[in-house]
Amino acid sequence: MHLGHEYPLMYGLILIPCWCSLVCISRIYMGMHSILDIIAGFLYTILILAVFYPFVDLIDNFNQTHKYAPLIIIGLHLALGIFSFTLDTWSTSRGDTAEILGSGAGIACGSHVSHSMGLMLDPPLDILPLARPPITVMLLGKAILRVLIGMVFVLVVRDIMKKTTIPLACKVFNIPCDDIRKARQHMEVELPYRYITYGMVGFSITFFIPYIFFFIGIS
Repeated sequence: MHLGHEYPLMYGLILIPCWCSLVCISRIYMGMHSILDIIAGFLYTILILAVFYPFVDLIDNFNQTHKYAPLIIIGLHLALGIFSFTLDTWSTSRGDTAEILGSGAGIACGSHVSHSMGLMLDPPLDILPLARPPITVMLLGKAILRVLIGMVFVLVVRDIMKKTTIPLACKVFNIPCDDIRKARQHMEVELPYRYITYGMVGFSITFFIPYIFFFIGIS
């Protein structure tokens, strides 16, 4: 399904550079990256898009329909998280990367399960472009309810997983857990904590929350 059938192209051409600029400027403002880092990252992003764009539909179809997609997704993201970092000292980039990998794996696995259960099916091409529904009080109420339920559920899942994974990783790898901040700087704690916690957040966003919306009738 092509997004051009749903959203005007001009909106995308305006939103993409604005959002990209905002993210890049925030990295510089917070002191996380230099201007050269931003330029290199931007060029690297263009390279990734050029390589993977022709295969987006193929990858998406594989993630949603292949029988063993969840195992391959989890294994691939774990391998990337483990073998990408062999730093002798702690760095925020390691945790951020593990968080991104975990979120991506969770979202992909959630999409697979949602598609398997019929919760996330593309509309037939003959009904596109989709008609915009009239804005009513009922529609606004459902939208606000979806936002509140979704945010609360994600925050609860994140808090539960954080309080569970850090002590568990400390116990498994025999790392003192008295100082949580210091314990998280160990790779053996940080990678499982970030990966599992944000993997569950991503899975919740693409499966648990849509299922709740479907169950209570606000899909």
